Amino acid sequence: MAEYRLLVKPSAAKEIEAIGTKRDRQRIVSRIQALGTEPRPAGCEKLAAVSALYRIRQGNYRVIYTVNDAQRIVEVVKVGHRREVYRSAPS
Repeated sequence: MAEYRLLVKPSAAKEIEAIGTKRDRQRIVSRIQALGTEPRPAGCEKLAAVSALYRIRQGNYRVIYTVNDAQRIVEVVKVGHRREVYRSAPS
């Protein structure tokens, strides 16, 4: 399977840096890196509100991202705690 290029929005990078523990940050980063080989892993869900967005879970955190199959790009849009990440979900 061909690789996808990973892009992380600067705002999402700041959200990752703000996550409490180093262990949680490492798990989230490794989960994001895995999207490069499999952009729709088992357990990912398409968000109902915005058809272009997908979500993966990592513990109490969620990673919101888009997949562009034509250009083979995965862009991480938002990362946050499960109780906060959907409140200002991008459109």
